[in-house]
Amino acid sequence: MGDAPQHLTAGGYLDRYETAAERDPLQGLGLLAGWLRAEWRSLFAELRARRPILRTPAFTLVTRFPDVAEVLQNGDVFTVSGYASRLEPAVGGPVMLTRDGTSLNWREKGLMQVMLPPEDVPRVRALVARTADRALDAAVPRGRIDAVGELFRPVCTTVCAEYFGLSGPDPGTLARWSRAIMTDATANLVDDPAIHAASLAAGRQMMDHLRGELDGRRAEGTAAPGGDVFARLLRTVLPDELAWDDDRITINVAGLLLGFLENGVGSMTHLVRQLLLRPEVLRTAVLAASDRDTAEFDRHVWEALRFDPFLKVIIRVCAREYVLAAGTPRETLVPAGTPVLAAVASAMFDETAVPEPDRFRTDRPPHPGWHFGHGPHACVGVHPGAAVISEAVRRLVLRPGLRLLDPPEGAVVRDRDVFPDRFWLGLGDGEG
Repeated sequence: MGDAPQHLTAGGYLDRYETAAERDPLQGLGLLAGWLRAEWRSLFAELRARRPILRTPAFTLVTRFPDVAEVLQNGDVFTVSGYASRLEPAVGGPVMLTRDGTSLNWREKGLMQVMLPPEDVPRVRALVARTADRALDAAVPRGRIDAVGELFRPVCTTVCAEYFGLSGPDPGTLARWSRAIMTDATANLVDDPAIHAASLAAGRQMMDHLRGELDGRRAEGTAAPGGDVFARLLRTVLPDELAWDDDRITINVAGLLLGFLENGVGSMTHLVRQLLLRPEVLRTAVLAASDRDTAEFDRHVWEALRFDPFLKVIIRVCAREYVLAAGTPRETLVPAGTPVLAAVASAMFDETAVPEPDRFRTDRPPHPGWHFGHGPHACVGVHPGAAVISEAVRRLVLRPGLRLLDPPEGAVVRDRDVFPDRFWLGLGDGEG
């Protein structure tokens, strides 16, 4: 159902939701939650047509392009403060990502943009190419590869270790820390105490490891010129009144892991599936991947991700009473304290803002939509992050015989939460 055409708006979702919610609000919310996971495209299409801003007892869901943009651009009204109660206890202090309009946010966001410059893109692409090719070379003889466990996650953990400078005791532990914390921060909508406890435990282990790594680097003099982002941060000297200390360094390094690893793995998984579902598009993508100039291939990547973004909604909290879409037929009063779900996946299919949204087009502007966020909380590492995703997928599609396997083996498997665990693909001429 996730690949249903966007013009199918007769699913009756709104009527079914309202009927269920009249009997039991929790039942209505349960229906919405299920549709957001499994039938999001047709659900969003109907809501854009009939109820672009849907108020529920638990949250307000926003689906039209201009309204989603209004939410994400107005960081003083629609804040990220809701993340603070989950993310900050895990890392043991304030996080730039969870502090709206503060000096800490302003200062550290700018600093991290300097630490992750566009000039790093060639280096990052080369690192990803080497890592991906090793994984693919090992998989070719058996004619198949688990794209999640054997390609995308190893690529991302290698980038964390060699570019960010954040290596866990082992790649599996690094991934476990990230997953536990981000599951609590972004997907624990029912405040499950077990999920929160797992996040706190992972955070303690991660921060202890980072503090040990920092102490070791200082003792060994590994903060010398060159090296990784961690080393750059260690060399950064700011005036005392700006409170730049070892705690701020380790928390910002942790933020690199948490913002990148699982989102990167999930995004690559989703977009590769979309390419493989479209044989003609895959053929043009392979031709583009062969070009030394990656610009045309990159456009295939972001358009494929538009059809199934890993993050379907971005959550904000309305800090004060606010009239959303004022002066339009969609005008809606959002009470203070309301969680607001800005449905970026819906906005990227809003036919009033995106020409021919159901067509796969590579002539759209760069990064149509919000693959890396939008507004004051857009991703500070967009340039190297985009390079990782594009290059890993490019190395994969260049392999002959790449194909989807028949389900259930070829399905994207999620064992515990929203993050993918396995995605088996065929390679070469084997039966794979």
